[in-house]
Amino acid sequence: MKTSKILLNTILIFVVLTIFSFTTNKSLKKQHEVKITTDYGDIIIKLYNETPKHRDNFLKLVKQNFYDSTLFHRVIKDFMIQGGDPESKNAPAGKLLGNGGPGYTIPAEINPKLYHKRGVIAAAREGDNVNPERASSGSQFYIVWGKTFTSQQLKNFEKQIYYTNRQLFTMNFMNNPKNKNIRDKLDSLKLSGNTKEFQNYAIKIQEQINTDFNKLPQFKFSAEQIKTYETIGGTPHLDGSYTVFGEVVKGLDVVKKIINQPTDKNNRPLKDIKMSMKIIK
Repeated sequence: MKTSKILLNTILIFVVLTIFSFTTNKSLKKQHEVKITTDYGDIIIKLYNETPKHRDNFLKLVKQNFYDSTLFHRVIKDFMIQGGDPESKNAPAGKLLGNGGPGYTIPAEINPKLYHKRGVIAAAREGDNVNPERASSGSQFYIVWGKTFTSQQLKNFEKQIYYTNRQLFTMNFMNNPKNKNIRDKLDSLKLSGNTKEFQNYAIKIQEQINTDFNKLPQFKFSAEQIKTYETIGGTPHLDGSYTVFGEVVKGLDVVKKIINQPTDKNNRPLKDIKMSMKIIK
């Protein structure tokens, strides 16, 4: 009798754990989709669970109707369409847009497996010189169109990304409070007028920075990325620098229509392209 009771309890525990595991996995795998409605048709995007901060923030803004009546204010052929600036609502023709937001940024969630193939949605941001952490805009986003590239062009992009990342590493090194003594010595040598000693010390520091940087894993396109960029297209030079957080599952033809609209000198479409959004899944 006692043995039967233990067996029954064991079975009940197993059932409860199985149900919990199934529910948890189902929740984790839930795919959120948002419909962007424009005069040119609907664009349906799915949001990646691998970038939860960006996913949750985007869903929050959609629920708040934040994006409704905003514009695709920046459109560049063979590159991307950008929107999400709240200042674009009812903006007069010709006004320069792109500086608005909800008043906060989102920490970068740059994932090497999520790259800038045609149709992905990614977060806009300020440049490395003022934003070394590569934090994303709280609301502005872009949908990639891009173009195809040759293998040699992709190799050149790898070199370009390498030097960009090394420059950022150098900037972060020099701005680190722990390295104040190095900055002070460089300033002192510069003020002293001893050009030769200043240059020798600067070269020594840069060589050490390069050595430390080269110990880190370096950016390289995967075989999948190379094939995609050679056949489907995208904007590979942005990989590793901006957070990709979703992709278009329906409506790439609409993106194509928008990207072919005539624009002014600031890449703003001559005819306003308004959007509205709602969560459909």
